[in-house]
Amino acid sequence: MSRRRIVLLLTLAVALGGSTAALAQRGRGGGRGGRLQAGPTRPARYAQPDDFDGGFQFCRVVFRQGNGDGAGWNVDWPRADINLSVRAAELSRIPVSMESTDTPKTVLVRLSSPEVFHCPFLMMSEPGGAYLDDAELANLRAYLLKGGFLWADDFWGDFAWDVWESQLRRALPSSTYPIVELPRTHPIFHQAYDATALPQIPGIAYWDGGTRTSERGPETATPHVRGISDAQGRLMVLMTFNTDLGDAYEREAENPAYFQRFSVPGYAFGVNVLLYAMAH
Repeated sequence: MSRRRIVLLLTLAVALGGSTAALAQRGRGGGRGGRLQAGPTRPARYAQPDDFDGGFQFCRVVFRQGNGDGAGWNVDWPRADINLSVRAAELSRIPVSMESTDTPKTVLVRLSSPEVFHCPFLMMSEPGGAYLDDAELANLRAYLLKGGFLWADDFWGDFAWDVWESQLRRALPSSTYPIVELPRTHPIFHQAYDATALPQIPGIAYWDGGTRTSERGPETATPHVRGISDAQGRLMVLMTFNTDLGDAYEREAENPAYFQRFSVPGYAFGVNVLLYAMAH
C-alpha cells in the first residue's frame, strides 16, 4: 500500500475503531515512520551524547534486577520502541529521529547517566522487578523536576506494585508527590486522539482470543492508569498497572484480532503520551 493509504487506514482505525486486519497483516509497511522490525536490529549498548540529534528518540531505561516481580528491563525491546516510534511519526507531526536505514533511532540509558537529560521521555517495562540505587534515584528525581517524563508499564499484582512504589518513593516521597488515579478527563487521554476507551491489554501469550484480559486472574482484573504530578500540575510519572501497553506495540503484526482489539487503542494512548511528554 502507498504511504498515504497506510497512514489513512491506521488513523481511521484509531479514531473510529474500524477493522484493521488487512493493515495488521501488512504491519511491516513503511510510510514516513520507517520500517517495523521483526526482532533485535542493534546491539544493546548505552546511548552516547552524539546519539542525540534533536529529534524524538524513544529512550528505554536499563535497570538491574532486584528481588521483586518482573522479567527484566528488555521486555518488549526493541520492537515496542521501534513500532511506537513508527506510528508516532505516521500519526502525528512528531519529528522522529531516523537511522540511515529509515528505522527509528531508539536508545538505551541508565538512570545514573547524564544522557537521560537528552530524553524528553523515558520508558520502563516491568518495573516491579527493578532495583535502583541512590545515584540512579537522585538523577531520576533531578530529571523529572527539570521537566522530564517517565512511563512505567507492564507490571501486574500487588507485590509488583509495592516493590515499584518502594523504589519510586526514595526519589519522590509520598508527602509531596501523591500517586493518583488519572480520570479519563485528564489531558493525556485527549492529546491527539480520544483514548478514554483504553482497555486492559494483556500480553499476547495470555490472551485467550475472547474476553480474558487479566494475566493473573481476579487479583489483576482491574487495570489502572496512575500518575504523579509536579507542583505545577504537570504529569511527570505515568504508571500503567495491571496492563501491558508494550505488547500492543511489540506484537502488532502477529495477530489481526489482537491488533484490532488492543493495538489500535494502545497506539491512540501511546501517541497521546508522547505528545503530552514533549508538550509539557
